[in-house]
Amino acid sequence: MKKTVSYSKSQLLDDLGRLALMVLASVIMAVNLKSFVQAGDLVPGGFNGLTLLIQRVALRFWGLSVPFSAINFLLNAVPAVISFKLIGKRFTLFSCVVILCTSLLTDLIPPMPITDDVLLICIFGGLINGFAISLCLLGGATSGGTDFIAVAVSEKRGVDAWNYILFGNAAMLVVAGFLFGWDKALYSILFQFASTQVIKLLDPSGRRATLFIVTRRETAQAVWQQIRDTHHSATLFQGTGLYDGEERVMLYSVVGGNQVRALIHRVRQTDPHAFVNVMRTADCNFFDMLRAPAIKRGPSALFTAPPWF
Repeated sequence: MKKTVSYSKSQLLDDLGRLALMVLASVIMAVNLKSFVQAGDLVPGGFNGLTLLIQRVALRFWGLSVPFSAINFLLNAVPAVISFKLIGKRFTLFSCVVILCTSLLTDLIPPMPITDDVLLICIFGGLINGFAISLCLLGGATSGGTDFIAVAVSEKRGVDAWNYILFGNAAMLVVAGFLFGWDKALYSILFQFASTQVIKLLDPSGRRATLFIVTRRETAQAVWQQIRDTHHSATLFQGTGLYDGEERVMLYSVVGGNQVRALIHRVRQTDPHAFVNVMRTADCNFFDMLRAPAIKRGPSALFTAPPWF
């Protein structure tokens, strides 16, 4: 009973920390949109950029001033539903907090131009935008829109999708160039490139890590379940610990770089004496065992497990 209470408090503190991180990222993104992006008349990419593009089209061609939040909510509705089903409930809920806060703050914060130098706006605005998105990813969420797609591809396929997102944003900028002039569209590509490079530098989700977890026979099943909860599987080795001469089990698994810290924490809760060795994985070609029909029949269907497993 004490463990349950302790876990609940730990989970509450973790959620509050993630929520604070989401709000901070939202404030940074909204301020960036109302300062650097608006001053340079840029299209920042993603659904935020698409929202700004729709706003400008509506204002120039139809004389309509449409709120940022209304357009952004509509654009993110479908990706949010897909993320809810494919990635996870908590991930999507925290991402929706970012979408909600960013949209409302962008409508509420007045314009605050910092500089008129477009090149400085592109570079520093892109760096700030990438940092804000990285904060979301660090907290286990995203800023919505195309980031939903990038994270889903990274989680499910193990592929770094941010460069593909950059190409998609470039296609959107072609449309902006035809409508509003090529100078701003080309500057916007610099903005998006700077943002993408910061995300690739700070976001660990596109990287992989190899875990060697040495535990006791009695806790091996529980440790494997913790690995399986990350949507990965493992390979089991049996051996003898030369320090004390007792039987030990080693679980070998490759997981996402952004999953390592939480997984180690859960393994420690399952077996406080577990030995965990983490190695960075440069490349990994693997068969997705969780998509195989055999996984539904339990671990015994994947290998001949010892009777205690």
